[in-house]
Amino acid sequence: MRTIYFKSNPKIIATGTIAGPKECSGVVGNFVDKALSDDTFGESTYEKAECKMLTFAARKAIENAALEESEIDFFISGDLLNQIISASFTARDFDFPFLGVYSACATMAESYALAALLVDGGYANRVVAATGSHFSSAERQYRYPLELGCTRPPQSQWTVTGAGGGVVAKAEHGAAITAATLGRVVDYGITDVNNMGAAMAPACADTILRHLQDTDKSARDFDLIVTGDLGVLGSRLLKDLLWEKGVDIQSNHIDCGEIVYNVIEDEFQGGSGAGCSAVVFNSYIMDKLRRGGLNRVLFVATGALLSTVSSGQGESIPCIAHAVAIENM
Repeated sequence: MRTIYFKSNPKIIATGTIAGPKECSGVVGNFVDKALSDDTFGESTYEKAECKMLTFAARKAIENAALEESEIDFFISGDLLNQIISASFTARDFDFPFLGVYSACATMAESYALAALLVDGGYANRVVAATGSHFSSAERQYRYPLELGCTRPPQSQWTVTGAGGGVVAKAEHGAAITAATLGRVVDYGITDVNNMGAAMAPACADTILRHLQDTDKSARDFDLIVTGDLGVLGSRLLKDLLWEKGVDIQSNHIDCGEIVYNVIEDEFQGGSGAGCSAVVFNSYIMDKLRRGGLNRVLFVATGALLSTVSSGQGESIPCIAHAVAIENM
């Protein structure tokens, strides 16, 4: 069994989100705490802008929870850059303990699962979980320098510029994290570094199937199964993989990468990046949970665990997905 049940039902009591101008022209624009008009966020480099966004998201979540920073017990965060520098440099602005984590684009779900573990186990009362990404920093980290102007293939996705996070706490009110299914690494032999949806879909299917099996639930028990960030192609592959196993999510599934942009020609398959599910879930989905439009959500963030080194050596792309069950109670 890979599923952990949280007996005390730790709550997500508040969230904080920020997104770039391209992202805010889509569905999240009306729900984020701050919509940027400039993706440099007033900084001299994209990496500094990414760090500043993550710092904003963490601080905004604490502010929205009506808490002081001194009341936070732990900060759990990660990002896509080497040595998770956005998260580490964000943590130096705070006085609470920091746990750096990495599951690529699945980092938001992993962070929420670990935050719930700390609170449910009685080791903390309030934990901030957050992550983010930036298109321009990710492009030159994982693919090519922006200055080269390389052509993007049709199977590619666009890394989301944004950050999001939430405060998980022992509380009476808020959306409860009731269970988490921790993913295993799955590798179907995909080597195309632009085809993240095809690489991650099998890991996502594996975690969803395991969660349903462990909890003795069906897909219909959830108002929404939110994945991220498979994009358009990956979402279709996920539905096919689950259908082959007798699970139908056609009517109650959305993917953060598929909905974050108004998908037109230059976005190809949609969004990706650690900030993709962090922004969409903590703004758009959490707003629906708060307002009662949703009551039971399975949040399954997905990550491709590649690097430029592994890709350059001809390695395939191992992937992972973590699932967090969230309910209004």
